[in-house]
Amino acid sequence: MPDPSTAEAPSSPYSSLLSPRSRKQFLLFAAGASFLFLSTSITRRSLARRHASIVPKFYHPSNRPPTLPISGAFEAFEALNIATINVASVMMMMGGGLLWALDISSIEDMRRKVRGRLGVDGIARSERDVEEEFEEWIAGVLKRKDDKERKRAGVDND
Repeated sequence: MPDPSTAEAPSSPYSSLLSPRSRKQFLLFAAGASFLFLSTSITRRSLARRHASIVPKFYHPSNRPPTLPISGAFEAFEALNIATINVASVMMMMGGGLLWALDISSIEDMRRKVRGRLGVDGIARSERDVEEEFEEWIAGVLKRKDDKERKRAGVDND
């Protein structure tokens, strides 16, 4: 009969999601989501302010253009800043979600997973073998390029 003190506790399917490692990975996604919320609110505020500035005042004739000065350079600068913030927040959220989904929490984890998929860390090939194979591939590509250039130069001279 097995000793109850050495028996493993049944693993909960939620234990991996609530682990400190998973929370650390999820933090980047959550930061990206909150940054996205912040950038969206900034964008909405800017658009509302711009819309309110072009609505005519109560006693302003409706057949005349608004009398406010418009600075094209300032508006272009503001649009570029808002677009940059929005894109950065979406990329931060996507990157955090991707890292969380792929269970990557550090550069070392990413290196291990990529090398494992390439077969570098396995017993089949070492890192030196992969580098030599890459060098041979580059040498072959450069040789084919030189052959094409020589052939093209030979055709041009004829």
